[in-house]
Amino acid sequence: MKKIVVVDDEADICFLLKRFLSKNDFIVETAQNGKDGLALIDSISPDLVMTDFRLGDITGTELLTAIKAKRPNVPVLIITGYSDIKVAVSVMKLGAYDYITKPLFPDEILVTVKKAIADAEAAGNDEMEYSTPVGGQTSENPKPSRKSSLRTKAGYVMGQSEISDNLFRQVDLVAPTNFSVIIYGESGSGKEAIAQEIHNRSRRKDMPFVAMDCGAISKELAGSELFGHEKGSFTGALQTKIGHFEMANGGTLFLDEVSNLSYEIQVALLRVVQERKMRRIGGSKEIDLDVRIIVASNERLLESAKNGKFREDLYYRFNEFTIEVPALRNRKDDLMLFANTFLDTTNAELGKNVSGFSDEVKSDFLNYSWPGNLRELKNVIKRATLLSDGDLIEEKALPFEIVNYRKLKDLDEEPVTQSSVSSNVTDTTDGDDSKPSLKTVANEAEYDMIMQVLRDVNFNKSKAARLLNIDRKTLYNKMKQFDI
Repeated sequence: MKKIVVVDDEADICFLLKRFLSKNDFIVETAQNGKDGLALIDSISPDLVMTDFRLGDITGTELLTAIKAKRPNVPVLIITGYSDIKVAVSVMKLGAYDYITKPLFPDEILVTVKKAIADAEAAGNDEMEYSTPVGGQTSENPKPSRKSSLRTKAGYVMGQSEISDNLFRQVDLVAPTNFSVIIYGESGSGKEAIAQEIHNRSRRKDMPFVAMDCGAISKELAGSELFGHEKGSFTGALQTKIGHFEMANGGTLFLDEVSNLSYEIQVALLRVVQERKMRRIGGSKEIDLDVRIIVASNERLLESAKNGKFREDLYYRFNEFTIEVPALRNRKDDLMLFANTFLDTTNAELGKNVSGFSDEVKSDFLNYSWPGNLRELKNVIKRATLLSDGDLIEEKALPFEIVNYRKLKDLDEEPVTQSSVSSNVTDTTDGDDSKPSLKTVANEAEYDMIMQVLRDVNFNKSKAARLLNIDRKTLYNKMKQFDI
């Protein structure tokens, strides 16, 4: 039978946990302060420790540090209230396995305890199987991931690196709460996928998840899209429209590129967030809302607030929890995992059977900076799969800037996009390849200019549109035209 130590300064919680876990075939010992808890851990060598974050004599951080110093492989579960979850994030980074929030639910506790012990056993077996043998020789095979599945229910690939583990630990931490969340990350890094994962792992998972790209909607339509409108409320309102807030009622509303909302819409949004009530445009009836809000931005909202672009009070309403989605160039340990996943998906879409990538392509992928992140990787692989006739994707199927990235970088030149331009720009010559038409030259120049600006601003489409002196909608249409 597995042994568990429970440390909590409330005698009732110690009693209830001991009674419940004992009925489920665990040996349970309890302590009501950190000093006694450490002594108990030393004496019985438990398979798992459950401890309250706030103890009378020491903090949860001090207790966790002491446990990990003596028994680094013993999983520790933190018992905490919702108000302490932000602090629990830092504690988990120090090595806590997971957290359990008060009030405690027996089914949730049992599942978490069993999973923690099973993962610890799996980790121990992996270390034994792949440990360094006598004589100093090491295994040629890398240590396998402890995850039972790399794909989430929504099909998102989590990754195997330490960066990915930390990212999804934070997702797991905040998902069961009703905290508003700000997700920061570059364009194409997967912010919406992370928001979807938070929803899927929350108690709202059976309710709607509604996403809105604030950067792709004009200022005039943003209010109607968010709050809906009544028939006849303005010119063109030919029928009643349900807005995104109503569609997401009971579930989660995801607002991407939220900093692009106009000041007037931000004022209306602040009222809704504060009061959890709204009216459709032109309506008089107040509608009660139970919506969790997750927002995303590739700009720092506090900086935007200081520059007068974003309301500071709205920022603080959203800033209950923050998640940073790392750029693909910082996740090189996961890059080929993502690439193989996209290849599998593309094979299924195109009815092809490309089995992998040549060594040269793998090297090119690892050397490239991926300014467009996961979205760029996915598009590159789709195009390369389509162009490939053999079993492997070869260099000839890759865009020019990827194959020549290191060479051009060494020359301190901005990569040109010769092959991608030729594939994305329509040839309008009259059969004479030596005499390109004026339209072709103009399209190539336009493509190069857009790509240059997008790279300069790390694919921040709002900044790019301002620098190009066009509106966001025009930029979106151009990117679609050139398959960027």
